Amino acid sequence: MIPPLTGSTISENLPNMYDDIIQFIRKLYGETGEVFLHEPVFRGAEKDYLIRTIDSTFVSSVGEYVTRFGEEFAQFVGAKHAVPVTNGTAALHVACLAAGVKPGDEVITQPLTFVATCNAISYCGAKPVFVDVERDTLGLSPTALQSFLETQTRQENGVCVNRRTGKVIRAVVPMHVFGHPVRIREIADICTEHHIVLVEDAAEALGSFVDGRHVGTFGMVSAFSFNGNKIITTGGGGMVVTDDDNVADWVRHITTTAKLPHAWNYAHDSIAFNYRMPNLNAALGCAQLEQLPRFLASHRATAAAYRDFFANRNDATFVDEPSGCKSNFWLNAIMLGNRTERDAFLEATHGNAVMTRPIWNLMNRLPMYAGCQNDGLKVAQWLEDRVVNLPSTARDVA
Repeated sequence: MIPPLTGSTISENLPNMYDDIIQFIRKLYGETGEVFLHEPVFRGAEKDYLIRTIDSTFVSSVGEYVTRFGEEFAQFVGAKHAVPVTNGTAALHVACLAAGVKPGDEVITQPLTFVATCNAISYCGAKPVFVDVERDTLGLSPTALQSFLETQTRQENGVCVNRRTGKVIRAVVPMHVFGHPVRIREIADICTEHHIVLVEDAAEALGSFVDGRHVGTFGMVSAFSFNGNKIITTGGGGMVVTDDDNVADWVRHITTTAKLPHAWNYAHDSIAFNYRMPNLNAALGCAQLEQLPRFLASHRATAAAYRDFFANRNDATFVDEPSGCKSNFWLNAIMLGNRTERDAFLEATHGNAVMTRPIWNLMNRLPMYAGCQNDGLKVAQWLEDRVVNLPSTARDVA
């Protein structure tokens, strides 16, 4: 087990090495007090839309803003359908169900992700299988995925079966970490070759593109998040995105308790979920979506400032967008030399009221996922020891 962060594990002279970084961040944000990791920005029509919603009395899961938010979101990402739901985890849960994930199945994903990715898989009664990531994208490695599938699986009646467990591998769920796209085209081709459904976890990647195409549109279905710390927020909320008409109809039905349309009769045709986004949240989302181009421009400007600052340093490397991609730079990140330096940096910044955070603990280190099959995860372990997020709130948004 990795020891917890404690002062006793850190050399006393290391925190002083990072004073110039702390001062740069303070100057970047013009802040002498606490600098937060990522704050929501409300400088548009949020209050106006919320008041309109309250005045309409349609504050729950039926209302004009729910429909509008889904339509405008679909248009932005270039998809046919976008269904608003209560949060990003619910969106990914439903996306996995739409992909056909069943109890007893297995789903390949990456160990370097937020826990919601694995929880959504588990809600389906399935089990995660962890395949390694890449250093440049931080996301699922197509090379590692292909190697795992070639050596650890077989094709049986048109489905992919894990040789070790005998279970069907139903889906692959890559996550676009901090808004940096994975090599999604290669992953999509591998999924097609091995008869596996591709489900994109695009929770952090609104505004990220691969060769001009928005992430979340490469698989059969995808999920986005609008948590309070995301690039746009609805307070809590998520979106299920797909080009498949039948999938979209099913998602709308299953997220609204499977109620059959009728003016007064309460008839439901299956066990379903009350996952529909309330109109109040959708109103906030519509106002935020109107500002998204400015938010994205601000995030890219902040990333450029960090890139220039770290360009000539030998103690930290800026995590830049992968080749051929346009990242939203939702959370900027750097890589430090090792775990000791990482922990020293975290201690120094937090001790000076500048919020930073390490990347997540690997999913296979968590007790509920410790027994899941993996391929060694050497790159993921290397990144876990080194990656730290920097303050990334949108700046100078009119």
